[in-house]
Amino acid sequence: MTDLITKRLVWSKFACRIFSIGLLPALTAYPVLGAERLTLSYGILEQSIPIDSLEKYAETGKIDDDLAVYARYTNNKQLTQLRKVLLTPIPLNIVNVSQFLYTPIGERLLDNLGEIIQTESRLSGFYAIRAALILAAADPNNFTLLNVLRKFPTSSISIDLDRSLEIVNTLQNLVNQTQNAVALINEQSQLKSTTSNLTSGLLADIKKPGKFTWQKQTIVLNDQSRDRTFPADIYLPNVSNPRPIIVISHGLGSDRNSFAYLAEHLAQSGFVVAVPEHPGSNAEQLKALLSGTAQAVTSPRELIDRPLDVKYLLDELTRLSQNNPAFQGQLNLQQIGVIGQSFGGYTALALAGAKMNFEQLEKDCPPTNSTLNISLLLQCLAINLPNIEYNLFDPRVKAIIAINPVNSSIMGEASLSQIKIPVMIISGSGDTIAPALQEQIIPFTWLTTPNKYLVLINGGTHFSTIAESPNAVLPVPTQVIGSSPALARSYVKALSFPFLQTYVAEQPSYQPYLSADYVNTISKRSLPLSLVQSLTLEQLQEAFK
Repeated sequence: MTDLITKRLVWSKFACRIFSIGLLPALTAYPVLGAERLTLSYGILEQSIPIDSLEKYAETGKIDDDLAVYARYTNNKQLTQLRKVLLTPIPLNIVNVSQFLYTPIGERLLDNLGEIIQTESRLSGFYAIRAALILAAADPNNFTLLNVLRKFPTSSISIDLDRSLEIVNTLQNLVNQTQNAVALINEQSQLKSTTSNLTSGLLADIKKPGKFTWQKQTIVLNDQSRDRTFPADIYLPNVSNPRPIIVISHGLGSDRNSFAYLAEHLAQSGFVVAVPEHPGSNAEQLKALLSGTAQAVTSPRELIDRPLDVKYLLDELTRLSQNNPAFQGQLNLQQIGVIGQSFGGYTALALAGAKMNFEQLEKDCPPTNSTLNISLLLQCLAINLPNIEYNLFDPRVKAIIAINPVNSSIMGEASLSQIKIPVMIISGSGDTIAPALQEQIIPFTWLTTPNKYLVLINGGTHFSTIAESPNAVLPVPTQVIGSSPALARSYVKALSFPFLQTYVAEQPSYQPYLSADYVNTISKRSLPLSLVQSLTLEQLQEAFK
Protein backbone atom coordinates (compact mmCIF):
# COMPACT_ATOMS: atom_id res chain seq x y z
CA MET A 1 0.00 0.00 0.00
CA THR A 2 2.91 2.34 0.75
CA ASP A 3 4.27 1.81 -2.76
CA LEU A 4 0.86 2.57 -4.19
CA ILE A 5 0.62 5.83 -2.24
CA THR A 6 4.11 6.78 -3.40
CA LYS A 7 3.17 6.12 -7.02
CA ARG A 8 -0.02 8.10 -6.57
CA LEU A 9 1.92 11.11 -5.39
CA VAL A 10 4.37 10.94 -8.28
CA TRP A 11 1.67 10.50 -10.90
CA SER A 12 -0.60 13.12 -9.40
CA LYS A 13 2.23 15.62 -9.60
CA PHE A 14 2.87 14.52 -13.17
CA ALA A 15 -0.80 14.90 -14.06
CA CYS A 16 -0.96 18.31 -12.42
CA ARG A 17 2.03 19.40 -14.45
CA ILE A 18 0.25 18.25 -17.60
CA PHE A 19 -2.80 20.18 -16.45
CA SER A 20 -0.66 23.28 -15.90
CA ILE A 21 0.72 22.99 -19.43
CA GLY A 22 -2.86 23.45 -20.57
CA LEU A 23 -2.66 27.25 -20.26
CA LEU A 24 -5.23 27.04 -23.02
CA PRO A 25 -9.03 27.12 -22.56
CA ALA A 26 -12.14 28.16 -24.45
CA LEU A 27 -15.51 29.73 -23.69
CA THR A 28 -18.13 27.46 -22.17
CA ALA A 29 -21.51 27.66 -20.53
CA TYR A 30 -20.56 25.61 -17.47
CA PRO A 31 -21.78 26.99 -14.13
CA VAL A 32 -19.11 27.89 -11.61
CA LEU A 33 -19.13 25.05 -9.10
CA GLY A 34 -15.50 24.92 -8.05
CA ALA A 35 -13.63 21.74 -7.27
CA GLU A 36 -13.22 20.83 -3.62
CA ARG A 37 -11.08 17.71 -3.94
CA LEU A 38 -8.44 16.23 -6.20
CA THR A 39 -9.21 12.50 -6.46
CA LEU A 40 -6.50 10.11 -7.56
CA SER A 41 -7.89 6.88 -9.00
CA TYR A 42 -5.78 3.76 -9.48
CA GLY A 43 -7.92 0.85 -10.66
CA ILE A 44 -10.65 0.37 -8.07
CA LEU A 45 -8.71 2.32 -5.43
CA GLU A 46 -9.09 6.02 -4.79
CA GLN A 47 -7.44 8.63 -2.62
CA SER A 48 -8.24 12.31 -2.50
CA ILE A 49 -6.65 15.57 -1.41
CA PRO A 50 -8.74 18.64 -0.48
CA ILE A 51 -8.02 21.59 -2.75
CA ASP A 52 -7.96 23.63 0.47
CA SER A 53 -4.88 21.69 1.56
CA LEU A 54 -3.07 22.54 -1.66
CA GLU A 55 -4.16 26.16 -1.39
CA LYS A 56 -3.03 26.45 2.22
CA TYR A 57 0.34 24.97 1.37
CA ALA A 58 0.77 27.16 -1.72
CA GLU A 59 -0.06 30.37 0.13
CA THR A 60 1.56 29.71 3.51
CA GLY A 61 3.98 26.83 3.04
CA LYS A 62 2.21 24.90 5.81
CA ILE A 63 1.35 21.23 5.27
CA ASP A 64 -1.85 20.06 6.97
CA ASP A 65 -2.71 16.48 7.94
CA ASP A 66 -4.36 15.68 4.58
CA LEU A 67 -1.38 16.76 2.52
CA ALA A 68 1.11 15.29 5.00
CA VAL A 69 0.11 11.78 3.89
CA TYR A 70 1.64 12.56 0.51
CA ALA A 71 4.35 15.01 1.54
CA ARG A 72 6.31 12.38 3.46
CA TYR A 73 6.96 10.53 0.20
CA THR A 74 8.66 13.50 -1.43
CA ASN A 75 11.50 15.91 -0.64
CA ASN A 76 11.71 19.62 0.07
CA LYS A 77 12.87 20.48 -3.44
CA GLN A 78 9.86 18.75 -5.01
CA LEU A 79 7.47 20.40 -2.57
CA THR A 80 8.98 23.79 -3.38
CA GLN A 81 8.52 23.10 -7.08
CA LEU A 82 4.88 22.13 -6.47
CA ARG A 83 4.28 25.37 -4.61
CA LYS A 84 5.85 27.36 -7.42
CA VAL A 85 3.79 25.56 -10.07
CA LEU A 86 0.57 26.24 -8.16
CA LEU A 87 1.22 29.99 -7.78
CA THR A 88 3.17 31.00 -10.90
CA PRO A 89 1.07 33.43 -12.98
CA ILE A 90 0.21 32.26 -16.48
CA PRO A 91 1.00 35.11 -18.95
CA LEU A 92 -2.13 34.77 -21.09
CA ASN A 93 -5.54 36.40 -21.06
CA ILE A 94 -9.06 35.19 -21.69
CA VAL A 95 -8.93 35.96 -25.43
CA ASN A 96 -5.55 34.25 -25.86
CA VAL A 97 -6.63 30.99 -24.29
CA SER A 98 -10.09 30.97 -25.83
CA GLN A 99 -8.76 31.40 -29.32
CA PHE A 100 -6.10 28.73 -29.03
CA LEU A 101 -8.34 25.95 -27.76
CA TYR A 102 -10.84 26.32 -30.53
CA THR A 103 -8.11 25.45 -33.03
CA PRO A 104 -7.63 21.83 -34.15
CA ILE A 105 -4.28 21.68 -32.34
CA GLY A 106 -5.78 23.11 -29.16
CA GLU A 107 -8.67 20.67 -29.18
CA ARG A 108 -6.30 17.78 -29.77
CA LEU A 109 -4.34 18.79 -26.67
CA LEU A 110 -7.60 18.95 -24.70
CA ASP A 111 -8.46 15.45 -25.90
CA ASN A 112 -5.15 14.20 -24.53
CA LEU A 113 -5.55 15.99 -21.22
CA GLY A 114 -9.15 14.82 -20.91
CA GLU A 115 -8.07 11.18 -20.78
CA ILE A 116 -6.09 11.86 -17.60
CA ILE A 117 -7.96 14.73 -15.95
CA GLN A 118 -11.59 13.68 -15.69
CA THR A 119 -14.83 14.77 -14.07
CA GLU A 120 -16.06 13.14 -10.86
CA SER A 121 -18.17 10.81 -13.05
CA ARG A 122 -14.97 9.56 -14.71
CA LEU A 123 -15.88 11.22 -18.00
CA SER A 124 -13.36 12.99 -20.21
CA GLY A 125 -12.31 16.31 -18.73
CA PHE A 126 -12.20 17.96 -22.19
CA TYR A 127 -14.95 20.52 -21.55
CA ALA A 128 -14.36 20.84 -17.83
CA ILE A 129 -10.67 21.66 -18.34
CA ARG A 130 -11.61 24.23 -20.94
CA ALA A 131 -14.16 25.74 -18.58
CA ALA A 132 -11.74 25.91 -15.67
CA LEU A 133 -9.03 27.51 -17.72
CA ILE A 134 -11.26 30.14 -19.28
CA LEU A 135 -12.81 31.05 -15.94
CA ALA A 136 -9.41 31.36 -14.31
CA ALA A 137 -8.10 33.39 -17.25
CA ALA A 138 -11.00 35.80 -16.80
CA ASP A 139 -9.28 36.95 -13.61
CA PRO A 140 -6.23 38.80 -15.01
CA ASN A 141 -4.55 38.98 -11.61
CA ASN A 142 -5.09 35.37 -10.61
CA PHE A 143 -4.51 33.13 -13.61
CA THR A 144 -2.61 30.37 -11.84
CA LEU A 145 -2.87 26.60 -11.70
CA LEU A 146 -4.32 26.87 -8.21
CA ASN A 147 -7.12 29.09 -9.47
CA VAL A 148 -7.69 26.73 -12.40
CA LEU A 149 -8.24 23.91 -9.90
CA ARG A 150 -10.69 26.12 -8.02
CA LYS A 151 -12.64 26.89 -11.21
CA PHE A 152 -13.04 23.27 -12.28
CA PRO A 153 -16.83 22.92 -12.84
CA THR A 154 -17.37 19.76 -10.79
CA SER A 155 -16.91 19.21 -7.07
CA SER A 156 -14.08 16.75 -7.64
CA ILE A 157 -11.27 16.46 -10.17
CA SER A 158 -10.39 12.86 -10.96
CA ILE A 159 -6.85 12.02 -12.04
CA ASP A 160 -6.68 8.66 -13.83
CA LEU A 161 -3.38 7.22 -12.59
CA ASP A 162 -3.68 4.12 -14.79
CA ARG A 163 -3.67 6.31 -17.88
CA SER A 164 -0.98 8.52 -16.35
CA LEU A 165 1.21 5.47 -15.85
CA GLU A 166 0.84 4.50 -19.51
CA ILE A 167 1.98 7.95 -20.58
CA VAL A 168 4.80 8.00 -18.05
CA ASN A 169 6.01 4.60 -19.25
CA THR A 170 5.93 5.87 -22.84
CA LEU A 171 7.81 8.99 -21.74
CA GLN A 172 10.39 6.98 -19.82
CA ASN A 173 10.96 4.70 -22.80
CA LEU A 174 11.46 7.72 -25.07
CA VAL A 175 13.80 9.33 -22.54
CA ASN A 176 15.86 6.15 -22.22
CA GLN A 177 16.13 5.68 -25.97
CA THR A 178 17.05 9.33 -26.47
CA GLN A 179 19.73 9.14 -23.78
CA ASN A 180 21.19 6.00 -25.38
CA ALA A 181 21.14 7.61 -28.84
CA VAL A 182 22.78 10.77 -27.51
CA ALA A 183 25.45 8.69 -25.75
CA LEU A 184 26.13 6.83 -29.00
CA ILE A 185 26.49 10.06 -30.99
CA ASN A 186 28.77 11.60 -28.36
CA GLU A 187 30.89 8.44 -28.32
CA GLN A 188 31.15 8.32 -32.12
CA SER A 189 32.05 12.01 -32.22
CA GLN A 190 34.83 11.52 -29.68
CA LEU A 191 36.19 8.50 -31.54
CA LYS A 192 36.48 10.58 -34.70
CA SER A 193 38.15 13.47 -32.89
CA THR A 194 41.94 13.54 -32.95
CA THR A 195 42.36 17.22 -31.97
CA SER A 196 44.98 17.50 -34.66
CA ASN A 197 47.38 20.41 -34.96
CA LEU A 198 45.81 21.15 -38.34
CA THR A 199 42.41 21.84 -36.73
CA SER A 200 43.96 23.97 -34.00
CA GLY A 201 45.67 26.10 -36.63
CA LEU A 202 42.50 26.51 -38.64
CA LEU A 203 40.56 27.54 -35.55
CA ALA A 204 42.56 30.73 -35.20
CA ASP A 205 41.66 31.77 -38.74
CA ILE A 206 37.95 30.96 -38.73
CA LYS A 207 37.24 32.74 -35.44
CA LYS A 208 38.42 36.06 -36.87
CA PRO A 209 35.50 38.43 -37.65
CA GLY A 210 34.45 38.61 -41.27
CA LYS A 211 36.05 41.43 -43.19
CA PHE A 212 33.01 42.65 -45.11
CA THR A 213 30.79 45.58 -44.26
CA TRP A 214 27.17 45.19 -45.32
CA GLN A 215 23.86 46.98 -45.67
CA LYS A 216 20.32 45.74 -45.18
CA GLN A 217 17.45 46.42 -47.56
CA THR A 218 13.86 45.34 -47.03
CA ILE A 219 11.88 44.41 -50.10
CA VAL A 220 8.19 43.54 -50.38
CA LEU A 221 7.23 40.66 -52.64
CA ASN A 222 3.82 40.16 -54.19
CA ASP A 223 3.12 36.73 -55.63
CA GLN A 224 -0.14 37.41 -57.45
CA SER A 225 -0.56 33.76 -58.42
CA ARG A 226 -1.04 32.94 -54.72
CA ASP A 227 -2.42 36.33 -53.64
CA ARG A 228 0.45 36.45 -51.14
CA THR A 229 2.45 39.50 -50.13
CA PHE A 230 5.39 39.24 -47.77
CA PRO A 231 8.56 41.18 -46.85
CA ALA A 232 12.15 39.98 -46.93
CA ASP A 233 15.30 41.49 -45.47
CA ILE A 234 18.28 41.37 -47.82
CA TYR A 235 21.74 41.65 -46.28
CA LEU A 236 24.18 42.82 -48.96
CA PRO A 237 27.95 42.75 -48.39
CA ASN A 238 29.78 45.70 -49.88
CA VAL A 239 31.66 43.81 -52.59
CA SER A 240 32.52 44.25 -56.24
CA ASN A 241 31.74 40.73 -57.40
CA PRO A 242 28.72 38.38 -57.21
CA ARG A 243 28.37 36.58 -53.88
CA PRO A 244 26.60 33.32 -52.91
CA ILE A 245 23.04 33.68 -51.56
CA ILE A 246 21.76 32.15 -48.31
CA VAL A 247 18.04 32.13 -47.49
CA ILE A 248 16.98 31.79 -43.83
CA SER A 249 13.46 30.49 -43.05
CA HIS A 250 12.09 31.17 -39.54
CA GLY A 251 10.00 28.84 -37.42
CA LEU A 252 6.29 28.77 -36.58
CA GLY A 253 5.18 31.86 -34.64
CA SER A 254 8.54 33.55 -35.19
CA ASP A 255 9.71 36.22 -37.64
CA ARG A 256 12.66 37.33 -39.73
CA ASN A 257 14.37 38.94 -36.71
CA SER A 258 14.85 35.63 -34.89
CA PHE A 259 17.94 34.76 -36.93
CA ALA A 260 19.16 38.27 -37.68
CA TYR A 261 22.29 37.44 -35.69
CA LEU A 262 23.12 34.67 -38.17
CA ALA A 263 22.23 36.80 -41.19
CA GLU A 264 24.59 39.55 -40.00
CA HIS A 265 27.36 37.05 -39.33
CA LEU A 266 27.08 35.51 -42.79
CA ALA A 267 26.86 38.92 -44.48
CA GLN A 268 30.01 39.99 -42.65
CA SER A 269 31.59 36.81 -44.00
CA GLY A 270 30.70 37.70 -47.58
CA PHE A 271 27.37 35.97 -48.23
CA VAL A 272 24.26 37.71 -49.50
CA VAL A 273 21.54 36.73 -47.01
CA ALA A 274 17.81 36.84 -47.75
CA VAL A 275 15.37 36.41 -44.85
CA PRO A 276 11.70 36.19 -45.84
CA GLU A 277 8.77 36.54 -43.47
CA HIS A 278 6.21 33.77 -43.94
CA PRO A 279 2.88 35.58 -43.35
CA GLY A 280 0.70 32.61 -42.49
CA SER A 281 2.97 31.15 -39.81
CA ASN A 282 4.84 34.10 -38.32
CA ALA A 283 4.57 36.13 -35.11
CA GLU A 284 1.79 38.24 -36.61
CA GLN A 285 -0.27 35.11 -37.26
CA LEU A 286 0.18 34.04 -33.64
CA LYS A 287 -0.73 37.54 -32.47
CA ALA A 288 -3.86 37.47 -34.62
CA LEU A 289 -4.83 34.10 -33.14
CA LEU A 290 -4.40 35.30 -29.57
CA SER A 291 -6.25 38.54 -30.23
CA GLY A 292 -9.21 36.77 -31.79
CA THR A 293 -8.80 37.83 -35.43
CA ALA A 294 -7.49 34.47 -36.68
CA GLN A 295 -8.89 31.00 -36.13
CA ALA A 296 -5.82 28.77 -36.39
CA VAL A 297 -2.17 28.66 -35.38
CA THR A 298 -1.46 28.11 -39.05
CA SER A 299 -3.18 26.79 -42.14
CA PRO A 300 -2.33 23.45 -43.78
CA ARG A 301 -1.62 25.52 -46.87
CA GLU A 302 1.47 26.95 -45.12
CA LEU A 303 3.16 23.59 -45.69
CA ILE A 304 3.01 24.44 -49.39
CA ASP A 305 3.33 28.21 -49.27
CA ARG A 306 6.53 28.37 -47.23
CA PRO A 307 8.74 26.59 -49.80
CA LEU A 308 6.96 28.53 -52.55
CA ASP A 309 7.82 31.78 -50.71
CA VAL A 310 11.50 30.88 -50.99
CA LYS A 311 11.20 29.92 -54.64
CA TYR A 312 9.40 33.18 -55.42
CA LEU A 313 12.03 35.12 -53.44
CA LEU A 314 14.79 33.56 -55.55
CA ASP A 315 12.84 34.45 -58.70
CA GLU A 316 12.55 38.04 -57.46
CA LEU A 317 16.26 38.23 -56.66
CA THR A 318 16.93 37.06 -60.22
CA ARG A 319 14.79 39.92 -61.54
CA LEU A 320 16.45 42.45 -59.23
CA SER A 321 19.91 41.33 -60.31
CA GLN A 322 18.93 42.20 -63.87
CA ASN A 323 16.94 45.40 -63.34
CA ASN A 324 17.93 47.05 -60.05
CA PRO A 325 21.31 48.85 -59.84
CA ALA A 326 21.56 48.10 -56.10
CA PHE A 327 21.57 44.36 -56.85
CA GLN A 328 23.31 44.19 -60.22
CA GLY A 329 26.63 42.40 -60.02
CA GLN A 330 26.00 41.45 -56.38
CA LEU A 331 24.20 38.09 -56.58
CA ASN A 332 25.60 34.71 -57.54
CA LEU A 333 22.43 32.88 -58.50
CA GLN A 334 24.35 29.66 -59.18
CA GLN A 335 25.37 29.32 -55.52
CA ILE A 336 22.35 29.23 -53.22
CA GLY A 337 21.89 27.67 -49.78
CA VAL A 338 18.96 27.52 -47.35
CA ILE A 339 18.91 27.50 -43.55
CA GLY A 340 15.68 26.85 -41.64
CA GLN A 341 14.64 26.25 -38.03
CA SER A 342 11.71 24.02 -36.94
CA PHE A 343 8.96 24.72 -39.53
CA GLY A 344 11.75 26.45 -41.44
CA GLY A 345 13.75 23.23 -41.20
CA TYR A 346 10.88 21.45 -42.93
CA THR A 347 10.89 24.24 -45.52
CA ALA A 348 14.59 23.72 -46.22
CA LEU A 349 14.18 19.95 -46.58
CA ALA A 350 11.23 20.42 -48.96
CA LEU A 351 13.30 22.72 -51.16
CA ALA A 352 16.11 20.14 -51.07
CA GLY A 353 13.86 17.52 -52.65
CA ALA A 354 11.97 15.74 -49.84
CA LYS A 355 8.39 15.41 -51.02
CA MET A 356 5.28 15.44 -48.88
CA ASN A 357 4.62 11.80 -47.97
CA PHE A 358 0.86 11.26 -47.82
CA GLU A 359 1.25 7.50 -47.41
CA GLN A 360 3.26 8.01 -44.22
CA LEU A 361 0.84 10.67 -42.99
CA GLU A 362 -2.07 8.27 -43.40
CA LYS A 363 -0.30 5.86 -41.04
CA ASP A 364 0.66 8.44 -38.43
CA CYS A 365 -2.28 10.88 -38.40
CA PRO A 366 -4.09 11.77 -36.35
CA PRO A 367 -1.43 11.13 -33.69
CA THR A 368 -2.37 8.83 -30.84
CA ASN A 369 -3.31 10.38 -27.52
CA SER A 370 -0.19 8.85 -26.01
CA THR A 371 2.18 10.60 -28.42
CA LEU A 372 4.82 12.82 -26.85
CA ASN A 373 5.83 14.31 -30.19
CA ILE A 374 4.07 17.67 -30.28
CA SER A 375 5.40 18.38 -33.76
CA LEU A 376 3.05 15.73 -35.17
CA LEU A 377 0.17 18.12 -34.52
CA LEU A 378 1.74 20.44 -37.07
CA GLN A 379 2.78 17.74 -39.52
CA CYS A 380 -0.65 16.12 -39.52
CA LEU A 381 -2.25 19.34 -40.78
CA ALA A 382 -1.09 18.12 -44.19
CA ILE A 383 -3.82 15.46 -44.13
CA ASN A 384 -6.26 18.27 -44.95
CA LEU A 385 -4.45 19.09 -48.20
CA PRO A 386 -5.38 17.54 -51.56
CA ASN A 387 -3.36 14.36 -52.03
CA ILE A 388 -1.42 15.47 -55.09
CA GLU A 389 2.26 15.89 -55.86
CA TYR A 390 3.45 19.39 -55.02
CA ASN A 391 6.48 20.81 -56.80
CA LEU A 392 8.43 22.25 -53.85
CA PHE A 393 11.92 21.14 -54.90
CA ASP A 394 14.22 23.90 -56.16
CA PRO A 395 17.27 22.76 -58.14
CA ARG A 396 18.95 26.13 -57.54
CA VAL A 397 19.51 25.17 -53.88
CA LYS A 398 22.94 23.57 -53.51
CA ALA A 399 22.97 22.73 -49.75
CA ILE A 400 20.79 23.17 -46.66
CA ILE A 401 21.03 23.40 -42.88
CA ALA A 402 17.94 22.21 -40.96
CA ILE A 403 17.83 23.24 -37.28
CA ASN A 404 15.33 21.30 -35.10
CA PRO A 405 13.38 20.30 -38.23
CA VAL A 406 10.01 18.54 -38.20
CA ASN A 407 9.93 15.80 -40.85
CA SER A 408 9.35 12.29 -39.47
CA SER A 409 5.81 11.83 -40.81
CA ILE A 410 5.28 14.58 -43.35
CA MET A 411 8.35 13.31 -45.19
CA GLY A 412 9.52 10.08 -43.62
CA GLU A 413 12.23 7.77 -44.90
CA ALA A 414 10.84 7.47 -48.41
CA SER A 415 11.14 11.20 -49.03
CA LEU A 416 14.24 12.11 -47.03
CA SER A 417 16.19 9.39 -48.80
CA GLN A 418 15.60 11.22 -52.10
CA ILE A 419 17.65 14.29 -51.12
CA LYS A 420 20.84 14.45 -53.19
CA ILE A 421 22.47 17.67 -51.95
CA PRO A 422 24.57 18.21 -48.78
CA VAL A 423 22.55 18.42 -45.56
CA MET A 424 23.46 19.49 -42.04
CA ILE A 425 20.92 18.73 -39.30
CA ILE A 426 21.34 20.54 -35.99
CA SER A 427 19.52 18.98 -33.03
CA GLY A 428 19.08 19.74 -29.33
CA SER A 429 18.90 16.76 -26.98
CA GLY A 430 16.46 18.66 -24.75
CA ASP A 431 13.99 19.55 -27.51
CA THR A 432 10.44 18.76 -26.31
CA ILE A 433 8.68 20.31 -29.32
CA ALA A 434 10.42 18.40 -32.11
CA PRO A 435 12.04 15.58 -30.10
CA ALA A 436 15.63 14.92 -31.13
CA LEU A 437 15.32 11.15 -31.48
CA GLN A 438 12.11 11.13 -33.52
CA GLU A 439 12.61 14.25 -35.63
CA GLN A 440 16.36 14.55 -36.18
CA ILE A 441 18.41 11.53 -35.09
CA ILE A 442 16.37 8.74 -36.70
CA PRO A 443 15.59 10.86 -39.80
CA PHE A 444 19.33 11.48 -40.19
CA THR A 445 19.79 7.73 -40.70
CA TRP A 446 17.34 7.92 -43.61
CA LEU A 447 19.46 10.40 -45.56
CA THR A 448 21.41 8.83 -48.41
CA THR A 449 23.23 11.92 -49.63
CA PRO A 450 27.00 11.33 -49.27
CA ASN A 451 27.59 14.73 -47.63
CA LYS A 452 25.51 14.76 -44.46
CA TYR A 453 26.24 15.98 -40.94
CA LEU A 454 24.38 15.55 -37.67
CA VAL A 455 25.26 18.15 -35.05
CA LEU A 456 24.01 17.49 -31.51
CA ILE A 457 23.84 20.24 -28.90
CA ASN A 458 23.73 18.34 -25.61
CA GLY A 459 21.14 20.08 -23.45
CA GLY A 460 19.95 22.29 -26.30
CA THR A 461 16.20 22.96 -26.57
CA HIS A 462 13.88 23.91 -29.41
CA PHE A 463 14.53 27.58 -28.59
CA SER A 464 18.27 27.55 -27.89
CA THR A 465 19.32 28.93 -31.27
CA ILE A 466 16.53 31.53 -31.64
CA ALA A 467 17.32 35.12 -30.73
CA GLU A 468 14.69 37.21 -28.96
CA SER A 469 12.69 39.27 -31.43
CA PRO A 470 11.24 42.71 -30.70
CA ASN A 471 8.03 41.43 -32.28
CA ALA A 472 7.66 38.40 -30.00
CA VAL A 473 4.04 37.90 -29.00
CA LEU A 474 4.74 35.96 -25.80
CA PRO A 475 8.00 35.78 -23.87
CA VAL A 476 9.54 32.30 -23.78
CA PRO A 477 10.34 31.35 -20.15
CA THR A 478 14.03 31.00 -19.37
CA GLN A 479 13.62 27.39 -18.29
CA VAL A 480 12.05 26.59 -21.67
CA ILE A 481 14.86 28.26 -23.62
CA GLY A 482 17.41 26.26 -21.65
CA SER A 483 20.93 27.11 -20.56
CA SER A 484 23.53 29.07 -22.53
CA PRO A 485 21.47 30.17 -25.58
CA ALA A 486 24.25 32.59 -26.57
CA LEU A 487 26.64 29.65 -26.75
CA ALA A 488 24.15 27.66 -28.85
CA ARG A 489 23.88 30.57 -31.28
CA SER A 490 27.68 30.79 -31.47
CA TYR A 491 27.75 27.10 -32.45
CA VAL A 492 25.32 27.79 -35.29
CA LYS A 493 27.53 30.60 -36.57
CA ALA A 494 30.71 28.56 -36.19
CA LEU A 495 29.36 25.58 -38.16
CA SER A 496 27.11 27.21 -40.74
CA PHE A 497 29.94 29.32 -42.17
CA PRO A 498 32.32 26.45 -43.13
CA PHE A 499 29.40 24.28 -44.31
CA LEU A 500 28.14 27.01 -46.62
CA GLN A 501 31.66 27.88 -47.79
CA THR A 502 32.30 24.23 -48.62
CA TYR A 503 29.06 23.29 -50.35
CA VAL A 504 27.55 26.57 -51.57
CA ALA A 505 30.57 28.79 -52.25
CA GLU A 506 32.48 25.69 -53.42
CA GLN A 507 35.53 26.33 -51.26
CA PRO A 508 36.66 22.81 -50.22
CA SER A 509 39.47 24.21 -48.07
CA TYR A 510 36.85 24.78 -45.35
CA GLN A 511 35.85 21.11 -45.15
CA PRO A 512 38.25 20.32 -42.25
CA TYR A 513 36.01 22.46 -40.06
CA LEU A 514 33.15 20.04 -40.70
CA SER A 515 34.68 17.45 -38.43
CA ALA A 516 34.58 16.08 -34.91
CA ASP A 517 38.05 17.60 -34.49
CA TYR A 518 36.77 21.13 -34.95
CA VAL A 519 33.58 20.53 -32.98
CA ASN A 520 35.57 19.18 -30.05
CA THR A 521 37.73 22.32 -30.16
CA ILE A 522 34.79 24.75 -29.91
CA SER A 523 32.63 22.64 -27.57
CA LYS A 524 32.08 24.04 -24.07
CA ARG A 525 31.26 22.05 -20.94
CA SER A 526 28.08 24.03 -20.25
CA LEU A 527 26.58 22.91 -23.58
CA PRO A 528 28.65 20.07 -25.09
CA LEU A 529 28.69 19.69 -28.85
CA SER A 530 29.07 16.57 -31.01
CA LEU A 531 29.15 15.88 -34.74
CA VAL A 532 28.83 12.67 -36.74
CA GLN A 533 28.78 12.11 -40.48
CA SER A 534 27.39 8.59 -40.43
CA LEU A 535 24.86 6.83 -38.25
CA THR A 536 22.72 3.80 -39.01
CA LEU A 537 19.38 2.62 -37.70
CA GLU A 538 21.06 -0.66 -36.75
CA GLN A 539 23.50 1.23 -34.53
CA LEU A 540 20.63 2.99 -32.82
CA GLN A 541 18.66 -0.21 -32.31
CA GLU A 542 21.72 -1.82 -30.75
CA ALA A 543 22.10 1.19 -28.46
CA PHE A 544 18.44 0.86 -27.37
CA LYS A 545 18.97 -2.66 -26.02
